[in-house]
Amino acid sequence: MAKRTCFIVDGFNLYHSLKEVEHQQGRSCHWLDLPGLCSSYLSLVGGGATLGGIYYFSALATHRSSATVARHQIFIEALQAKGVTVGLGNFKAKDIYQTCPACGRHIHFKRHEEKETDVNIAVKLVEVVADGSCDAVMVVTGDTDLVPAVAAARRLQTRVDVYMLFPANRSNLAFDGVATGTFKIAGKKYAKHQLPDPVLAADGRAIRKPPAW
Repeated sequence: MAKRTCFIVDGFNLYHSLKEVEHQQGRSCHWLDLPGLCSSYLSLVGGGATLGGIYYFSALATHRSSATVARHQIFIEALQAKGVTVGLGNFKAKDIYQTCPACGRHIHFKRHEEKETDVNIAVKLVEVVADGSCDAVMVVTGDTDLVPAVAAARRLQTRVDVYMLFPANRSNLAFDGVATGTFKIAGKKYAKHQLPDPVLAADGRAIRKPPAW
């Protein structure tokens, strides 16, 4: 029987991996065909696995330039047009106070931290395992904050396999023995799986790749 396989994607963990690979390969991969990339790893699940759904979690970096946010919004629209379910968290400013070890001067600055994404991923993982909507799950991240969620999902429903699919240049031994298995995305896959330009939305609208990409 074919295994319905869901992919749950940590957007920024994947993005930072993609940026590293772009630097290494000298080519842009921002316009990533996430459904194509995920589908290319279904064979790892075995049993004639089929794509059961893709859930992409991220946040808009509103503390950065409006152009950066606009490009991310365009990419999100393109993913949604391709059937990806998107969940957004937010960024929260945090006050940082430090003392310069050389001069003793007190330094104050703000750092923006992504909030809610880990929780959203954990909730979705438990949800798809509990509601029977899939037979296997691939969690695309290398973030160890999700180790407890993976462990809980496997305890909750032992018949559902939960795999880690680490973005390129990322892996973590903390998932060994917790996840059913771990795999790694090959960096060359990013360039291989790029969205068409334009992507056509359901209403016929053309979603075009940002010129900077």
